[in-house]
Amino acid sequence: MKNLSKFTIASLILFLFLAPCAQASKPVRIATIGASPLINKNQSPEALVEQMISFWQGQINQVINSKLDLIVLPEICDVPVGLSTSEQKIYVEARKDKLSDFFAKIARENNCYIAFGSLHNTDKGLRNSLILLDRAGKIAGAYHKNFPTIPEMEQGVIPGDQSPIFQCDFGTVGMAICFDLNYDELRAKYAQQQPDIILFSSVYHGGLMQSTWAYSCRSYFVSAIGVVQLPSEVLNPLGEIVASSTNYFNYTLATINLDYELAHLDYNWDKLKKLKAKYRDAVSIHDPGKVGSIMITSEDKAISALQMAKEFDIELLDTYFDRSRMFRKKRLEKAL
Repeated sequence: MKNLSKFTIASLILFLFLAPCAQASKPVRIATIGASPLINKNQSPEALVEQMISFWQGQINQVINSKLDLIVLPEICDVPVGLSTSEQKIYVEARKDKLSDFFAKIARENNCYIAFGSLHNTDKGLRNSLILLDRAGKIAGAYHKNFPTIPEMEQGVIPGDQSPIFQCDFGTVGMAICFDLNYDELRAKYAQQQPDIILFSSVYHGGLMQSTWAYSCRSYFVSAIGVVQLPSEVLNPLGEIVASSTNYFNYTLATINLDYELAHLDYNWDKLKKLKAKYRDAVSIHDPGKVGSIMITSEDKAISALQMAKEFDIELLDTYFDRSRMFRKKRLEKAL
């Protein structure tokens, strides 16, 4: 340090001071694949395992040439469709960790996260889980389906009771599986935690519930549906579909920017105009229409959406709703 000039040292200190704020423009490249592993079950469990690996290799080959941060796969994608409960049990015993090891190899070789649905045995019993692998192929987290269907539980699946948020190098993720989407108590937990992305692996689509979850949780929502006739989609935090698989392609790719904030139009109209006038293409202000809420996204590498909002004193969505609650409370108290 003694050979550095005072100007260089001052610049270094300034950089270190500002570095934590430089989180703007956080693009994440995502692929979601909707597929069901339909294979001939009239063969040995070991052969079934090898066919499953071959099946998913072919599916992932469709997207892997894109530089990805995250691949999302459907519910229980490591078990063939059409097995009876007894056949499933024999298969799972033969499969062990072979599918998990295969997905880990893909993650490691391609430097990406992979989330895949798994039916597997744990020390507490059989679980329907969504497993998150990190870029090194190691388990970064596991979510156990909170609300298995009655037939699942009759077949031995143990419900989960946690709603964990997992930290990835690009942001935070929450998870849900299939039937979970029907339960407001689970959604409310995520709405309180507001992860950057909610991963949804399923064999059921959920329809309007996907948009409900995305908007209420203020999160991007990525679904991987194990029925090719149903779309696997990426929704933004306003509940809009921004990417979708089609009847021709059972996968979709999307680049999403996690440096965003939601605000209401009330009291912000002029402030938003001034924000856009200053930052121009460095900021996106998106209005979905009809709901009165907009999304501010920073396209600048040096300043975040939150910093932009603070600069122009733009009141964020939940802050505004909370202020409205307090105003209402005071009015009621005054009226009594």
